Amino acid sequence: MSTSTSGIAAAPAPRYLLDRTTAVPALVGRHQDFLIVAGLAGTAKDVAALTRDGANAYCLAGAMGAAAMMGLGLALAQPERKVLVLTGDGELLMNVGSLATIAVLNPANLSIVCVDNGHYGETGYQKSHTSLGVDLERIAAGAGIRVTRSIENEDGLADGQRLIRAGNATCFVLLRVKPTDGPKLKRIMDPSLCRDRFRAALLSNN
Repeated sequence: MSTSTSGIAAAPAPRYLLDRTTAVPALVGRHQDFLIVAGLAGTAKDVAALTRDGANAYCLAGAMGAAAMMGLGLALAQPERKVLVLTGDGELLMNVGSLATIAVLNPANLSIVCVDNGHYGETGYQKSHTSLGVDLERIAAGAGIRVTRSIENEDGLADGQRLIRAGNATCFVLLRVKPTDGPKLKRIMDPSLCRDRFRAALLSNN
């Protein structure tokens, strides 16, 4: 482990080993257990493929930075439902201060999974800050989120699945994956249809 000029031991370089097309489904498990808010691009495709564009998932487009706070509002409004935010490192970096508000309010029914590939996949795979040393799990813990975990190999997936279902406090899981393309699924992009079907799933008793 290297040491920075401040004398504080630097964190080891992150490893991006997992394939998102298998790691995300393995981590989430039975998607019907959640109301899901997905961030942009890669994570929206992950969720659309996982749910087969299901009604319990609301996938964003063009609203970079909004996923975590939308999930927070949903969790507060629907305390009896489990809410899962699935977002990417670039999208979360756009509004990283949301983690502080989420930590203070700490809804027990909210889990956040950040699928971190270290790159901005939507704009040409430029390196994001996470591949240059920024650790979003440590930021989440520093903000005050009590339950956090980083997963970078298959051994951690079962524990991550347990954590996002525990329901004792807000949970943050950082899932490190290879900087490769996500699932090849053409998801529904009609905003009115997506809104209406998600509202119906939200109000259902299933």
